[in-house]
Amino acid sequence: MSGELLLRHYGLTGTIRVLSSEVECTAEVTLLSGDRLILKTSARPEGRDSFRFQVAALAGLEGASGFAAPHLVRTGAGTLMFEEEEICGYLQTRLSGMPLHQVNATPDVRYRVGQALGRLSLALEPLKLPAMHRPVLWHVGCWPRLMELEEHLPSETVAASVRLAMSNYVELIKPQLREVGWQVTHNDPSPFNTLLTDSVIAFIDFGDGCWGPRIQDLAVAASHVVTDPSLALGGAENLIAGYASVTPLSTLEANLLVGLMKARQSALILINYWRAELFPAEAAYIKKNVARAERGLSILSALSVGEADMAVRRAGA
Repeated sequence: MSGELLLRHYGLTGTIRVLSSEVECTAEVTLLSGDRLILKTSARPEGRDSFRFQVAALAGLEGASGFAAPHLVRTGAGTLMFEEEEICGYLQTRLSGMPLHQVNATPDVRYRVGQALGRLSLALEPLKLPAMHRPVLWHVGCWPRLMELEEHLPSETVAASVRLAMSNYVELIKPQLREVGWQVTHNDPSPFNTLLTDSVIAFIDFGDGCWGPRIQDLAVAASHVVTDPSLALGGAENLIAGYASVTPLSTLEANLLVGLMKARQSALILINYWRAELFPAEAAYIKKNVARAERGLSILSALSVGEADMAVRRAGA
């Protein structure tokens, strides 16, 4: 089917290899010329809104500098995506590079990732995209309900840390988020969606993108690099510093950041243990970030509110 869609809407043929993906169907296309592309398709009703957001985001980022993102390949009719009665999709370039989770993330690498993320945030800020308010499970507005998934957690130790972080989010963080800047965000700049290319840092997979707090992308990216218990923020300091060098944090954003990071780690743990039970065949892929989130949450949970605020201020100074 992917081959038929590729030919019908783009006039292209090539070798097709299906890749791991949680929701949409993602396939790598290798053309006869050797060029590689990514074809994304979905037969789900909600897939149309998601794809309309994704293609508009990628189109809006064309010409931006300081980072890389996939380029859209227009259909033969010149549209950003194709829509048939039962299926829709789009075609993009495939970026070459090493995912962040596969490289030695030195302090310099993390700083450059933070800088690139800050530039991505600036490029997304003026965009007003279709379906940016669509329901997204990973949106901060959904997090207060996620403790309903607590029964899927594997141990009381993990559950206790998640419970405390989510309680703190609901009582202290969420009421203040209305006071920070909101904009279109990538919403999942994880080590799997962040690539180190020969020249720049690249971001892929805008499928969870939406309208959210500006610091959401920083909180997500920083939450994934908390690995060193000898450092106050576990190694996220350099990423935060790089981001703040491009997009300075407000006093309130700095104050809320660690609480938001812990809530994002907790959301990841809750959602992925739940989804792994729903789709056991895909459990390994679904849980690829869980161990990192559990470790990061244990490190950040040792900080008091005052210590967390001071550590962020030092990093972003």
